[in-house]
Amino acid sequence: MKLKAAVLKQCGQPLDIVENIEVPVLRPGQVLVKIHYAGICHSQLMEMSGGRGEDRYLPHMLGHEATATVVEVGRDVTTVAPDDTVVLSWIKGTGIEAGGSVYESPMGSINAGAVTTYSDYAVVSENRCYILPKGIGLREGVLFGCAMPTGMGMVQNQLSVLPQHSIGILGLGGIGMSALMAAVECGANTVVAIDTNEDKLTLAKTIGAHVCINPQKVSLLDAVNEITDGRLLDFCIEAAGSCRTIESAFSIVNRNTGKCVFASHPKHGDKIQLDPFELICGKTIQGSWGGGADPQQLLQHASCCSSSSLPLHSLLSDDYNLNNINQAAEDLRQQKVVRAIIKISEKV
Repeated sequence: MKLKAAVLKQCGQPLDIVENIEVPVLRPGQVLVKIHYAGICHSQLMEMSGGRGEDRYLPHMLGHEATATVVEVGRDVTTVAPDDTVVLSWIKGTGIEAGGSVYESPMGSINAGAVTTYSDYAVVSENRCYILPKGIGLREGVLFGCAMPTGMGMVQNQLSVLPQHSIGILGLGGIGMSALMAAVECGANTVVAIDTNEDKLTLAKTIGAHVCINPQKVSLLDAVNEITDGRLLDFCIEAAGSCRTIESAFSIVNRNTGKCVFASHPKHGDKIQLDPFELICGKTIQGSWGGGADPQQLLQHASCCSSSSLPLHSLLSDDYNLNNINQAAEDLRQQKVVRAIIKISEKV
């Protein structure tokens, strides 16, 4: 079998569409899937640009969130079977961690990690596959590969949000919007959405944010002080992507008990700067690795919720196709979309 994929040949350059790539023989613990929809997140943009540092695996495939149908399973695979509809995620679940693959193609060998998604077929590890419940569409299911587990997980697993609390969400991409949904679902009495994009702030308001702040128009610290009568926020989730936005999120939680949790993975070599006295006083800051979430549990929860309580469709762009994936990446980079969605194939 042959496949078509978007391949990163050189960092800082557009992805190349390569056809007639040979599907390797499955090893134990591997799964061959036919991909339907895939998402692009800022982590992938960073990898494409070379912001992760030296890339020793070029040329290689990319992508870590998608929906797919299982075509074939390797030996010892027990959690999925042919014809299952699954969500693909970078987050490790149950099953075998089988490692990456090497594909042969007209351009030579192409490397791939344990999960890649910018292709019509892919070989992935069993533990990156999650059953997609009925009631969640193929497009919406993509969000459970990265954005929803990370965003909702940060709120549900790394914070203890009660109705008397205030919480800010700084950065309204897929992860930030997912965190916003979780904060609203927790019933926090003040939910503050923060972004420089007015369209995203408007969407945040419809999802349930009580207050929206554009820090390009007003002082963020002054605005939060006014909203909280000088107390600042109990919590802040940061998902805007830079060291400066992590510092900003930390600055707007209260000194004694405030907590900032950040999802951003800034450019390799960048450092955050914090006042140690703020930490001595009791303020805390913590990074997040996928929100500590189990995508399967979130999928089961979402399948029981009404579409109004988790308006997943509102986070998704119009469909791009694999041939114009570079345009999708650029639109995400320019903040024209919340989550860029690549339609690769129909579910038969």
